[in-house]
Parts: sequence; structure tokens; C-alpha cells
Amino acid sequence: MSSHRSESSHGPGPGRRTEPETRGRPAGERGPGRGPGAHPTTAAIAGAVAPPDAAGATVRIPGRLRGRGPDRSFDPRPLRAALLPLIRAVEALPDDWPDPLPAEVMEPLLRRHPRPGGGFFSRSQLIAGFHAFANDAGFRLDESAFRRRVQRRPVRTQSGVTPLTVLTKPFPCPGKCIFCPNDVRMPKSYLSDEPGAQRAANNRFDPYLQTWNRLAAFAATGHPVDKVELIVLGGTWSFYPEAYQVWFVQRCLEAMNDFGEGLDRRDEVEATAPDFELIEDGVVGDRFLRNPYNARVSRFLALHHEGELVVDAERSEWGALFGAQQRNERAGARCVGLVLETRPDRVDEREVMRLRRLGATKVQLGVQSLDDAILAANRRGHDVEATRRAFALLRRAGFKLHVHWMANLLGATPASDREDFARLFEDPAFRPDELKLYPCSLIETAELMGPWRRGEWRPYADEELLEVVTDALPRVPRYCRVTRVIRDISSDDIVAGNKRTNFRQIAEREIARRGGHLVEIRHREIRGERFDEKALSLRDTEYRTDAGRERFLELVTETDRVVGFLRLSLPDQASFVAELGHHALVRELHVYGGAVGIGTDAEGRAQHRGFGARLLAAAGRVARRAGFETLSVISAIGTRDYYRRQGFADGELYQHLRLRGEPASEREPASEPEATLSPPA
Repeated sequence: MSSHRSESSHGPGPGRRTEPETRGRPAGERGPGRGPGAHPTTAAIAGAVAPPDAAGATVRIPGRLRGRGPDRSFDPRPLRAALLPLIRAVEALPDDWPDPLPAEVMEPLLRRHPRPGGGFFSRSQLIAGFHAFANDAGFRLDESAFRRRVQRRPVRTQSGVTPLTVLTKPFPCPGKCIFCPNDVRMPKSYLSDEPGAQRAANNRFDPYLQTWNRLAAFAATGHPVDKVELIVLGGTWSFYPEAYQVWFVQRCLEAMNDFGEGLDRRDEVEATAPDFELIEDGVVGDRFLRNPYNARVSRFLALHHEGELVVDAERSEWGALFGAQQRNERAGARCVGLVLETRPDRVDEREVMRLRRLGATKVQLGVQSLDDAILAANRRGHDVEATRRAFALLRRAGFKLHVHWMANLLGATPASDREDFARLFEDPAFRPDELKLYPCSLIETAELMGPWRRGEWRPYADEELLEVVTDALPRVPRYCRVTRVIRDISSDDIVAGNKRTNFRQIAEREIARRGGHLVEIRHREIRGERFDEKALSLRDTEYRTDAGRERFLELVTETDRVVGFLRLSLPDQASFVAELGHHALVRELHVYGGAVGIGTDAEGRAQHRGFGARLLAAAGRVARRAGFETLSVISAIGTRDYYRRQGFADGELYQHLRLRGEPASEREPASEPEATLSPPA
């Protein structure tokens, strides 16, 4: 069980479900048809509108489970007279204004051009109108540029890809952690009123519906969806049956493939998971002798699945998954990263190979603490040595390591937490690539309620927590990205503990006030900023791990803003993965700047300007000078074609490049001849 939380903003209070994104309209409705030259993501949410009933209201067609999606019932054509002047006003603004337009610019325009009958047009309706009128309106901007101008929440895609989170269905968990919530309506450790969890429940945890509808929501609000990082959350992934894992990833990929082609097969989906809103809940963490989560979830699944936890419709075979992967390599919505989460004690060589066959490139690992006494007190179920083994195996197979670490666990103190966090980067056995720093919050369904009532545990005071976080963040080296500091839990769910969702900003301001400096990646990302390409420099940071040497190559501006980076492993010995042998290994290649659609003009931003190829060439030089003859890469499904164009040849699970030229000293001047790159024979 990992303690990851969804990446979205807060939803309603406990026990309440949000309305579908259709906001009172049938989730099965769709908007206007596709015109010539339509953007594929726009076409994917186009189609016929369901017929109205006698009162003029649209109706849901019986038997359909379409889940949540954007407003597909909106038809801009009857509102052309009101909508077209608004669109023209938006596109007439100067090109040097920021994308997307800030609220202080957009809101006056929306008020100046209200919707007939009352209210204002939404940004998704502006996009739908632009698409519908583009053929004959003579717009100055193309649809991609207009989308960037009006998109909502651009931070979602400013890291270069579009993150799409889905949840597996509730399932028994091998963990017995006392800090973990036990909401039986959700996979272990998640809460039913978290935004991502609500989306999953509204789609009955179906992978196809979750993926398709989320893609539609992103597209409707102006975000490109052709490069997607698929993040699969829910309990302990490695504890689900293999056939379910294969089916789940396959169906996510099939949704991406269909969406990219403008196909909508949601009508064909039959819900397999039961409605967990009907399960007996009401768990209170200090009122049971034995944790009821596994028993209640198992009993509920068996009741609705004829005695089974997984039905035949939730099982698939590897051949079907491989077919979906192959189709996704050139799909309109490509999976450029697959993230799975698990526990350290579930990781062995066989599990690592299964994760790779599924297409995973990053693993979220619930470390929580590097102190055996703290792990035991919180009934984590494994020791620090298990975490060491998991790190070593995953790193030797090329995975990116995204670690969850928790402060304020039972038995910890602010002083011990500061020491424990320091070990994450001082000990070469760890040194993660990404990090989520989670202070422990007390949830009513967690067993930690007991120690809290008995006075054995208390949440840190705000001042104590601030000291822990302000001490931790400056310790994070430049090769690590801190993705989150506070979990996305509604304050209504927190019995005791920090309830301030902006704690990261509070801590960063305090660090700055004290004269501190942050170098972790997220703090330095270029995002949507423009920059002078000629002023970029290549920075090389070397550090040791238990697997060998790591080189963090990054392109940075004069102010140290990160435009792109590459993680290069130079292992000390051959990998247990036979295909890798003793190869240098690219574990990650990432170019920042707002996600740019495949084949579109970067217009001064970071993506699609050759920076990835530049970093790969630098990695090849470093690897050859270190004596390696082959450079391999743990490519994602949707990036395989890119690496082929860079000269890499397909292996079974990785791609490989033979390095030509004579090896040279690591200290060799840059003016010496460089190694050339060519595919292996």
C-alpha cells in the first residue's frame, strides 16, 4: 500500500459525490459533429445528441454506463451570433500576451459577451465554438493556438505531458499500516471524496471509461492529449491478480487508441465492478480489534462476483495487451509514461519483469520511513532492508523511482524526522528521482485513532511541521523532483493534523525568508516561460548509488531554469535483466515547457526543438567515454517511435543503440572527437 493521493483540487465533503461533469445533463450526450480538418481530440468528443423528451429535456438512453465526461450536449451553432464575437475578441489579443490568458483578461471578455438567457460561456464552450466555426469564420489563430489561449489550469500540462490518473477497484491489501484510511468504498488508502477517487467511482472503476472521459475533459478545456502519462493508483498494485493487471492496462490503452482516432466505444462498456456505494461502511479506526477492510471488501466482491474477487471480464492475456501497446505506439493519444505503485516488500526480480512487460517506466514506492523502529510501530510490514532491495532491483532495470515519505508517524519526533529525511539522499542505496513528502494526517477510519485517543500519538504543531518541511526541502538535490508536499485530503476528513493545503507555499516562503535556496527540479522548471535557446548550457551532475554511477544531464537557462534533462545510469555490473547486460541506461528523458501536440510548432517553447536529441547525444558521449559500448533506454510505449528515429533498435522490453568511436577519459576536453551513435547490428 502506498499513500499516494490524487493530483486534483479538493472536492465536496465526506460522503458526498460530485455531479458528473455534464452538470445535470446525461453523461451519454455528445456535441456537434466533426468537420473537415478537425483536431482528433475534438473529433473524439463529437457525435449525435440524444433526443429530447416531451418536456424538451435530454434523456439518458437506458442501459448505458458512460461515466463522467465533459459537456457533450453543448451545440455552439444556435449560439453563433453571441459566441463568435467572443471568440474573435479572444484571438484578437496580442500574440505576446501569456498563454493561457489570465483571469483578469478573460473574465471581462466573458462578461462583455454573455450567453443568451443568462450566464457566461465556459472555456470548453469557447473551444467547441472555435472548432464548429473554423471552416468559414477565417480565424487568425489555428485551433491549437486558440486552445492554449483559453485552457483551464495550465499547470496540469506545463511539465510537458498530460498526467491522467485512474484507480483500480477496491481490493484486499496485504498491508496493515495503522495510518492508512480504511474507506471500504475505495482502494486501500484512498478516500471517497477525493476528486480522483470520485471520478473513478462515477465510472465504476472501469479503466476504459476513466481514461476516455478524462481525455475528453482535458481536450474540452484546451489541453493537448497526444502525450499522456498514465498513472495507475489503488491499494497495492502488485497484490492484484496478474490477469486483472493485464486487463486494466490494456483497457486504458484501448481507450487512448480509440480517443485518438475519434472513436467512442463507451456504449459497449458493461460495468464489472459492483457499486461500492452500496457496501457497508462506517468504519471507525479505534472501534475494531481487527481491521475490517479486507473482509468487507472481499465479502462484497464475492457477493456480486459469484464468489470471486475478479470476474472473467476483468481478465486478459499478454497477447491482447501487446497488441494494444503496438497500436498505441503511433496513436493520437500516446502513453509516454506508465506509472504503477507498490510496496517495497512486493518487489523481486519476477515482479520487476512483470512491471516492465506491462509497459511501466516509473514506480511509485511507499517507503514512508527509513527507520526500522518507526516501520514496526506503524505495522508497515517490512523493514528498511526490503526498501534497499526494491531500490536496487528497480534501478538496475532502469525504472524511475518515485518515493513516498511520511513525517509525524507513530514514534517519530521532529528531530528524528529530520534525520530520517536526510538519509534519503545521504545513503547511496536510496537517492530517489521523485519524492512526495506527506505529513501524517489522522483519518477517522485509520487504526491510528486508537493511539491518538490514548495519548500515544499527536499531530505536530504547525510550527513543528514547518521546521521539518523547511529543513527537508533545501536538502533535496537538483536531480530530484518534489511532486507534492501535502496530500490532497479534504479538511473535513482530517480528525487531527495539518489542514492547510498551501503548506508547500508557506514552507517555501519561509525558506526564502531565511535565505535558503531550493534546487529540486519542480522549483526550477521552465514551464511556459520563453527563453533564449543560444544561452542554454549543459550541466552534468554525478552521484553514486548502490547500482553504480548516475549522471544527471540537464539543459538550463542562465537563471538555472530547467528546459530538459536526462537520467543516465552507468552500472557497476551487468543487470539481472539479460537484455540489458552491462549497458549504459537512459532511465528518463524529459523536455519541459507546456505540452505541445505531436507535429505542432513549438513557438518559442521547449518541446520539439531538438533538445531531446541533444541530451541523447550528450549521454552517448558520456557513456562511451566511460567505456560502455551500448546505450539502452527504458522507453515508454508511446516514445518507442521517437527512439527509433534517434537510431535505437527494438529489443524485447528495451531499445538499444551501439556507441561507435574510441572510448576516452572522463576528463577528456570537449574539443576532442565525439563518439557517434548508430544502431546495433
